[in-house]
Amino acid sequence: MRSTTYETIQEKVYNQTLPNGLQVVLVPKPDYAKTYAVFTTRYGSIDNHFQVEGEPEQHVTDGIAHFLEHKLFEEEWGDIFHTFAEQGASANAFTSHNRTAYLFSATDRVVENLETLLDFVQRPHLTPENVEKEKGIIEQEIRMYDDMPFWRGYRHLLEILFHRCPVRIDIAGTVESIYKIDRDALMTCYSTFYHPSNMVLAVVGPFDPEVVLAQVTANQAKKDFKPTRKIQRFFEVEPGTVREPRHTVSLAVSRPLVLMGYKDANAAQSGSQLRRELVMGLIQDVVFGRSSTLFQKLLDSGLIDDSFSFDYECGAGYGFSYLGTETDDPAGVEAAVGEALKRFVETGLDTEEFERSRRKQLGDYLHALNSPEAIANHLTDVLFKDADYFGIPDVIASITLDEANVLLREHYKPHQLAVSVVMPNTEAAVAA
Repeated sequence: MRSTTYETIQEKVYNQTLPNGLQVVLVPKPDYAKTYAVFTTRYGSIDNHFQVEGEPEQHVTDGIAHFLEHKLFEEEWGDIFHTFAEQGASANAFTSHNRTAYLFSATDRVVENLETLLDFVQRPHLTPENVEKEKGIIEQEIRMYDDMPFWRGYRHLLEILFHRCPVRIDIAGTVESIYKIDRDALMTCYSTFYHPSNMVLAVVGPFDPEVVLAQVTANQAKKDFKPTRKIQRFFEVEPGTVREPRHTVSLAVSRPLVLMGYKDANAAQSGSQLRRELVMGLIQDVVFGRSSTLFQKLLDSGLIDDSFSFDYECGAGYGFSYLGTETDDPAGVEAAVGEALKRFVETGLDTEEFERSRRKQLGDYLHALNSPEAIANHLTDVLFKDADYFGIPDVIASITLDEANVLLREHYKPHQLAVSVVMPNTEAAVAA
């Protein structure tokens, strides 16, 4: 087992790839009480067009990754959550655009819980009957999210930002798409993306890494897997322009909600996804952060409130940033943000503000190292971007002001902007 010591952050990390291709990353935290483990596959909602070496090309319906996440918790005898609860663990899972993760945290019986995690993910119980039953459950989940104003606005934003990229489709799919899913399609995707060579197990907590590795190795040695085969993923070329500049929907809300999104037209050709995320994080903090002049101006004028947020995301073939807020004056927010961005594009970022944001970004990273959950989840996310989570301080230190200003001017272009607005409908306005 290979170990790496990161002197700057005082972390020692153990890494081993098992004979079946599973990558195991262990981060011992001797002084901690809780152990957190996450078993992650490099498979998300955008992976709907692919080919496994030696097999036919597959183009599957939307929502299968999320559907599989639901179904793997069901065993022939019942729900695996019950087992975790009996063993004193809290378990969960999530599906994103790029990955699906299964996790638990526990202060006791870690060996049993780790065995349970590995076994249930690698032991799918799928029947035509239980697949059919799950469709109604997921339909309810989709409809529940459709009633959430921010989620609806965010989903519409992605739909108008992107022409073809599957990131524009809800992670859960649509009500129509999930009813097209059957057991055969689920098993095709499971056998493709849940092979150990496409997965990572990360464990953080107070344990002996040699003991944990021996347990995981023994667990995997008892199971049979097909030989490792290359997975090719297909994505259509995405234009640099937005699909539509604006979308407005009326919902039962008391105040309007506005989201402004900028498409990252060059994300696919940018090289390191991690570096681009970190640079965009610095830019957004300088421009929109709570210490920024713009944020204070918007807050003082009553255009925004504490609901104001912003983020950036990039993945295979896509990238975008957004900011959103509840406001009584969506047009006022758009105008103020547009004017501020125009000035930043003309003048560039202030040197002192840039350095302040760099220190803040590093501080946020170091703070996250106190959380086993943050370490394990961020570690696998960064690893799937072919980067080293524990090398982030060095990347942050290497980012230059010139580099940030180049990306700022490249990103915030008028033809890359789309706006999604949620307005109160008549009934909500009357009720308010």
